[in-house]
Amino acid sequence: MSKIKSLDELRKIREKVSDNTEVRITGESADRTIIAVGMATCGIAAGARETMSALLSEIEAKNVKNISVIATGCLGYCYAEPLVEIRPPHDAPIVRYANVGAELAKEIIDKHICEGTFIEDAIFNRGGSN
Repeated sequence: MSKIKSLDELRKIREKVSDNTEVRITGESADRTIIAVGMATCGIAAGARETMSALLSEIEAKNVKNISVIATGCLGYCYAEPLVEIRPPHDAPIVRYANVGAELAKEIIDKHICEGTFIEDAIFNRGGSN
């Protein structure tokens, strides 16, 4: 790791880390979409760490704002892990996607989050409100 040589360089590093941290914080904003990834033992065994990493990478690449990605416990459907739950703002229905690998995670960000289009063949269930 190289040494920081200027205050400006330190500020740039701080800004980048701050942007990455913001995505992992759930705020009180009613306009924030929350993406919950099932990270219990069953989810991790099925690849949820890679799913989480792909979601975070795609959010950063697309510069998506007003979104939080959180780890959650078992969602009760171990056979469908890794599960990703989209909790939209304003009491809109929750959508759960099943068997979410890295490619589907990227597609969820591109289509569901950025374009507002459901990925019908990957939806596990939808309904309920936040």
